[in-house]
Amino acid sequence: MPDFKKGLNALFGTLLAGMFFVAGSPAAFAAPLKVVASSTMYADLVKKVGGDKVEIKAVASPKFNVHFYQPKPSDVRNVANADLYVNWGLDIEAWSDPLLEAAGKPALFRGGPGNVDLSQGIPLLKIPEGSLSRSMGDLHVFGNPHYQMNPENAKTMVKTILAKLKEADPANASFYEENARAFLSRLDAKIQEWRKLCAHCTGKEVISYHEDIDYFADFLGFKVEQYLEPKPGIPPTPKHLEFLENYVKEKGITAIVMPTYYTKAAADALAGRIGGKVVTICQNAGEIPGTEDFFGFFDSNVRQISEALK
Repeated sequence: MPDFKKGLNALFGTLLAGMFFVAGSPAAFAAPLKVVASSTMYADLVKKVGGDKVEIKAVASPKFNVHFYQPKPSDVRNVANADLYVNWGLDIEAWSDPLLEAAGKPALFRGGPGNVDLSQGIPLLKIPEGSLSRSMGDLHVFGNPHYQMNPENAKTMVKTILAKLKEADPANASFYEENARAFLSRLDAKIQEWRKLCAHCTGKEVISYHEDIDYFADFLGFKVEQYLEPKPGIPPTPKHLEFLENYVKEKGITAIVMPTYYTKAAADALAGRIGGKVVTICQNAGEIPGTEDFFGFFDSNVRQISEALK
């Protein structure tokens, strides 16, 4: 019996020592970085780089226009518990700064060490010049903020994300670097694929509802000169629709591009008059099934434009 007890005690000691060793290992129970992204697109980009080392949540639902999202109490709690806040920057998310203030975490405020502004380093389109007034519509003072619509810009965004993840979690820097390299390699291949699929789109013109299509048009080489909105943020008027009807007939335009969250009534009416088609283009990951990740998002949008402009 004494030998049995001695053996049992030795076994217990070995197990206990093993438990302490695992618990004391820095990587054993390392908590993932808590990251909140303002949109589903940016949440997916963070996940592409961060993998299982990050716990990522998105604020704005892809079912709504990101301009007008209204944060919920759960969004405030998530931001208050976050290590990093990844956002659009510029002035597209008017709700973002109030959300950060409600969360009460100064490190995540604009310019703070935990604020990841993905507009940094992005070449912006349509930067206004001269004096601005409300009579000009819903203008963005820094330029067109829909830069996520050009996949080339994801190269800059991912590098920004990588730098912040490494800064916040240097122990996993090599892990993040490898994920970023894999993403950028796949992105280069997909960019070639998307441009090849839309080679016939170059120089062709579409009518878009809003200026949110401009970066996508710039990427694929098609043109957008006129919009269903007479001015940014102003709904189509009968007079403007009459102008567009004459314009598209003169130019031979057959495609009208719409986001998922605006009413299609005006676009359908115009398409009916010209014998054209309305094309739905997503603005954020997850707006429609199959677009939940970055690559699925662009696969869908490129396919839609490619078919519309054949």
